Parts: sequence; C-alpha cells; structure tokens
Amino acid sequence: MQSTAFAPLIDAHLHLDKYTPEEQREMLHSFPSQQVEAVIAVSMNLASAQTNLELASQYPRTVYPAFGFHPEQPMPTLAEQNLFFEWIEKHMGQATAIGEVGLPYYNRQEAEQAGHQFDQSAYIDLLERFIQLAKQHGKPIVLHAVYEDADIACDLLEQYHHRRAHFHWFKGSKRTVQRMADNGYFVSFTPDIVYEEEIRELARQYPSEQVMAETDGPWPFEGPFQGRMTHPAMTRQVIQAWSEVTGMGTERAARLFYQNTKRFYGLP
Repeated sequence: MQSTAFAPLIDAHLHLDKYTPEEQREMLHSFPSQQVEAVIAVSMNLASAQTNLELASQYPRTVYPAFGFHPEQPMPTLAEQNLFFEWIEKHMGQATAIGEVGLPYYNRQEAEQAGHQFDQSAYIDLLERFIQLAKQHGKPIVLHAVYEDADIACDLLEQYHHRRAHFHWFKGSKRTVQRMADNGYFVSFTPDIVYEEEIRELARQYPSEQVMAETDGPWPFEGPFQGRMTHPAMTRQVIQAWSEVTGMGTERAARLFYQNTKRFYGLP
C-alpha cells in the first residue's frame, strides 16, 4: 500500500540514453505520477555523454548527467581518450558526476574462462585518469568495480584521497565491504535486492547513511520484474526490500535514501 508520506524517488544510476527516444519521453513524463524526482544519467562513452547532456538540458532538475567510459567495452585509443577528456573538461560545469567508470570484471572473466589472457593494465590507467579528474574538480565518481576489482579501485581512491565514490550494483568480500564503508564510499542497490540473497546480505552489512537505490536501466530484472521495462519507479521496491532486510520502517527508509542521494550528488 502506497503512502502519501513516501519521500520522492531518485534513481542513482540509470542509462537513460540506452532507451529509445519514445521510451525516454514516456518515462520522463510518467515521473510525477510515480513520485520519481530525478535520475543520475550515467554515460558509456563520448556519444552517450553527449546524449545525456542534451537530455539534461531538455529536462533540467530531473536528469543529472554523469560523464565517463564504461569499462566493459574495448579500450579507446589514446587519441579518443584525449578527445573525450577535453570534451568533459569543456562541459564540467554541467556534470553532476564522473561515471560510469571502472574495470572490466565480466569481460575479463569471460576471456579467462575461454582460456585467453586478459591484461587490464590499460583499464586501470584509464580509471586512474578519471579518478584524478574527479578529484581535481571535486566531483563524485560512479564506479563499476566488483569483487577483487573493487580493491584496485579503493587503492586508487585512497592514493588520490578521493572519498566521494559510489560503487553501483556492488558485490564483494566482507573485507572489501568494510574497507569501502570505513572510507565513506556509497553503494546502491538494484531491484535484484528483492530476490538475490547476496545483495540482501550486503544490505545488512552496509552503513545506512551510505546507501542509495538504482535500477541500472534498461537492464532487465527477474522475479516480480520479469518481462517489464526497467523504470526508475522500481527504486520504490528496492527501498521496500532494503527496509524489510534492515528492519527500518519503509517511510523512514525512503526519506533516508532520498536524503543520502541528494547529499552524495549535491542535488538542489
């Protein structure tokens, strides 16, 4: 049962540019009726960042863009990297964050399982460059870094003394979780918290002042979300599942998630 006291929803990690233009329009126009206030629109590469910047200009105070290179794709050339970094510098005033950036855990696993070697040193160098950029401009950074890759990301964040880090859809060891929590980094939960025990266990462990809700849409989900287009309003079920796991009342949890996300991203 919905309560009118339920705080507004913010999707802390969404690939808005990967929906069709029609889906984008329908989704954005549905936000008021779904109590969705805003989304953090993360980018895959330069073209993606340009689309998200355009969407942010069309939907101010609703779409907040983050600019970055998603690591689960082939490395850009140095010339392509430099071009992208120049573009980001030029549009830094409009950037809410740097992201999505990180390390190619899933591509590396796939390559190694197929018997191929995978050298991710170039990805580590690129991640370091993004962390330097975020630190230099005082921007939050959105990270795709799971399991042992999270330790490499933590090493770099510690090296540059950058604490405004958001590990999205995180999975990892208890030791890494403790390190991240102690450093003040944030994590976000997707709709799979409803049915994935590994994610529910993370919810039990992680400090409540450092959590947010996301969908990673248009990524599809299972369980009660099977066959449905991923929508930022699904963050409501994320918060409800988190409140069940932690024992915090749903309305209080909704206010907490809202305030955490506003505070972390510096939203008005």
